[in-house]
Amino acid sequence: MVMGKNTLYALSTCSHCKSTKRLLSDCNVEYEYIEVDDLEGDERKAILADIKELNPRCSFPTIKINDIVIVGYREEQIKEALGVKNES
Repeated sequence: MVMGKNTLYALSTCSHCKSTKRLLSDCNVEYEYIEVDDLEGDERKAILADIKELNPRCSFPTIKINDIVIVGYREEQIKEALGVKNES
């Protein structure tokens, strides 16, 4: 299992977010998963502020792997940040 502080900020209706979640699970990564559109009030505002610090455009998915931020479903970048080797 890949360890570290990993967070996926996502929207429940986003296909790229779902693909990212599947990729992280397939890579046996332990991560925190936050569906921003399911949050309300101050909790939602606080999470959006956190995301804007990482990704000023506040687009989804936004993934933080240790200290690396990846915006969008970028399979190769995600695997590289995790140190996962490609099976090619």
